[in-house]
Amino acid sequence: MEGLHLFPTMEVRAYVVGPLEVNCYVIWDKESREAVIIDPGGDGERLVNLIEGLDVRLGHLVNTHGHFDHVGANHVIARAFSPERVLHREDLELLRNAHLQAEYFGLAATPQPEPTLLAEDGMVVKTENITLELIHTPGHTPGSMSIYVETEGVLFSGDTLFHGSVGRTDLPGGSHDELVSSIQEKLLPLGDEVRVFCGHGPPTTIGEERLSNPFIAGA
Repeated sequence: MEGLHLFPTMEVRAYVVGPLEVNCYVIWDKESREAVIIDPGGDGERLVNLIEGLDVRLGHLVNTHGHFDHVGANHVIARAFSPERVLHREDLELLRNAHLQAEYFGLAATPQPEPTLLAEDGMVVKTENITLELIHTPGHTPGSMSIYVETEGVLFSGDTLFHGSVGRTDLPGGSHDELVSSIQEKLLPLGDEVRVFCGHGPPTTIGEERLSNPFIAGA
């Protein structure tokens, strides 16, 4: 859901982009104005205009995973701002074939540029005052990541965890058991107060999902 979210040291602007309505997030450090974009899945020129209007410096582009609907505007953002491009190494082939995924769904797509940094579990992306921890949460795809900002109590879950649901696991490389394990072992321990910004749909909290999400309730 689109909107501006304010935190002590950062601001988050959410945009809904592309034909599959992906949540794209621009996060910036209030003091330095250094920014990170998460999952620019489509509407690239619109995103460029919006970022320029925010008066921020875009240093990193992070994809939570390699599916076409989450990487579809990488090339436009890369051309406009030349950010460091971050993807988990196990989703590299998905990224390379993302335009073919789109064609399978009847959508036109452009091949995307290679990442400049291949992520691993626990790697961090930093602005001057914000540290984003990259948590490997496989299941939706082999290289799916969730992005945790501990100081702000915020998690960007990609397509791993949704409000009242979880990511699909019936596509190549998906595993329901791995996905549930990722949530139970890596996300739920972050704490019930953590706010979760999902790859699709409205935000939620870890506590709300622990209580009512039918895939993980009671864990």
